Amino acid sequence: MKRLTKDFYPGLITAIIIMILMGTPGNCFPNVTSFWDWLGPDKIVHFIVFGTLAFSMIWGYREKIISQNANAQKKSYLLTLMLSISYGALTEILQKYIFINRYGSIYDFIADAIGCVLGVIIFIYCFKKKLKK
Repeated sequence: MKRLTKDFYPGLITAIIIMILMGTPGNCFPNVTSFWDWLGPDKIVHFIVFGTLAFSMIWGYREKIISQNANAQKKSYLLTLMLSISYGALTEILQKYIFINRYGSIYDFIADAIGCVLGVIIFIYCFKKKLKK
């Protein structure tokens, strides 16, 4: 069995913090019931939280990603998106069926996914000079 490397820790720590935050009883959080409600401050939090998750997942492996060719870099970005968006889906499912006083929402999941994409885009922008083409 392979051991986790220190490269994995930023994403793992961020994922643990997100699960704690998403599992905290949400009596004080508003329940989104319509499409227009989803544009509220709650969704900005989802953008930031899941953008941070995607960014931290890639950032941990930045040295390896920077040294890869462009095709391998794209695969790294796609894998990060698949994992972070899946994690967003998992948190919403847990909020709907497991966590007390929490409500899973498709709008929250959409905000999570957009945040993940933004996190990867921000990583690419921050490291674009170092990335191989």
